Amino acid sequence: MTKPEFDIHDPENIAAMAHVKALLKFTGDDPEREGLQETPKRVLKAFGEYFKGYNEDPKQHLLKTFEEVEGYDEMVLVSDIDLHSHCEHHLAPFVGKAHVAYIANGRVVGLSKLARVVEGFARRLQVQEKLTMQIAQAIEEVLQPSGVAVIIQCQHFCMCHRGIKKANAWTTTSKLTGTFLNNPSARLELFQLIGMDQRL
Repeated sequence: MTKPEFDIHDPENIAAMAHVKALLKFTGDDPEREGLQETPKRVLKAFGEYFKGYNEDPKQHLLKTFEEVEGYDEMVLVSDIDLHSHCEHHLAPFVGKAHVAYIANGRVVGLSKLARVVEGFARRLQVQEKLTMQIAQAIEEVLQPSGVAVIIQCQHFCMCHRGIKKANAWTTTSKLTGTFLNNPSARLELFQLIGMDQRL
């Protein structure tokens, strides 16, 4: 589902642009100056892109699977998926990588679909912990694999550029289920493949 073309005359958009204008004034700037006159419209259009995940059900990307995989029942890993999201507490971006893996149980999904699931949940107001859980739960619910692993590593602008201002800090969250949780060998293989074993 995609949103229709931005309508500058829509009452909801008019109201939202007025709020953006008020925030510009709050900063101490003049929202009527030339450089800011189009900013409310631009902000709304940007928000439509930042938060497009609200217009889809990421689970839908996992519904088409392939069974003719010669009985493959080992790990499928897509690593270093670029991730861009926004903190729901400060509306500040957080960016980084997601590593998504599952142990196939008779069905596999197209590799790009895992990245689309990450994108669908990331393009919402989020906290990293919740985002990690949502991705893992979607894969587990739809594919019913023997195990799921989601590891996310991000830098949070709300921590790097305000507040404590620790620009080099990274946050890592993980959710492991099934084989990844109960089998140390599978977990070690996962960590080795994404390079985390070197940091342990």
